[in-house]
Amino acid sequence: MNLSPFSVSNHLTAVVLTRGESPYLRECLASLLFCDARILFASGTTPQTAQIAEEGGASLLTRPFDNYASQRNAALEAVRDETGWVLFVDDDEIVPPELASAVREAVGWGDSYAGWRIARHNYIFGRLTLGAGWFPDYQTRLLRVGAAKYDPVRRVHEVVQLDGALGTIDTPLIHHNYASLEQFIQKQRAYTAYEAGILHSEGVRPKPQNYILQPLRQFYWRFVTLKGYRDGFHGLRLSALMAWYEFRKYVLLRGLWQAK
Repeated sequence: MNLSPFSVSNHLTAVVLTRGESPYLRECLASLLFCDARILFASGTTPQTAQIAEEGGASLLTRPFDNYASQRNAALEAVRDETGWVLFVDDDEIVPPELASAVREAVGWGDSYAGWRIARHNYIFGRLTLGAGWFPDYQTRLLRVGAAKYDPVRRVHEVVQLDGALGTIDTPLIHHNYASLEQFIQKQRAYTAYEAGILHSEGVRPKPQNYILQPLRQFYWRFVTLKGYRDGFHGLRLSALMAWYEFRKYVLLRGLWQAK
C-alpha cells in the first residue's frame, strides 16, 4: 500500500468488510474515493470480487470468517503500520458526500479522539426507517489505529473498546439493511439464538412471566418509546416482529436448559 506524502497520523484507510455477494459493493467502494486507501477485506469471494476491488481502486485481502469482532481486529492489525485512521464500512453501506466531509474533518482532530461514532440511516424492506430503534443507530466506525480494538467476547453486534475520547458525527451513513422479510427473519433467528446462548452462559433461567412481559416490553419500547409509530404500519410490523423474537429468545433459552 502506498502512503500519501503527509503524516501517517492523518492517513485515512477505508476497510470494507464483505463476503463477496453484496449488490451494493461497487457503489460502496465508489463512495470511498475520498479516503487515502481502500481495502476490501473479504471472508468470501465470487469470481467478480477481485474485479470489483480493482475497478474501485481497492486492495483485496482475504481471511476466513469466524466472527465480526475478530474480523475487524484482524483488519486493524493488517493496517497498523500503514495508516493513522480506519473507517469501517460494510458492503451494503454508502458514504454520502456530506459524511465524507465530516469524516475528513474528524480525522483533522488527530489524537484528541480515539474514535468517532456515526449516525446511520437504515433502509428496511427498501424504506427509510426512522423509528423503532433504527435511527440514529450510532455506529463507532472511525477509529484511530492503536487506540481502538473490538471486544473479542462480543462476536455479534460487536463493541469497540477505545483508549481515549469518543466523538459523534450526526451526518448519517446510508445502510441498505434487510432487503426482504425473508432476510430479516433469517438474521433475527441467528441473533436470537446467539443472545439466548449468552443468557444461558450467564446462568439466566427463564421465568414464566418472561414469555409474556418481555415481548410486551419490547413492543412498547420499540413502538412507543422509540417512536416506531412514526413509520406507520411499517413501524408497527417491525415492532411486532422484534417482540416475537424476544419471545423466541426465551423459548430457545428454555430449550438450552432442558438439553443441559
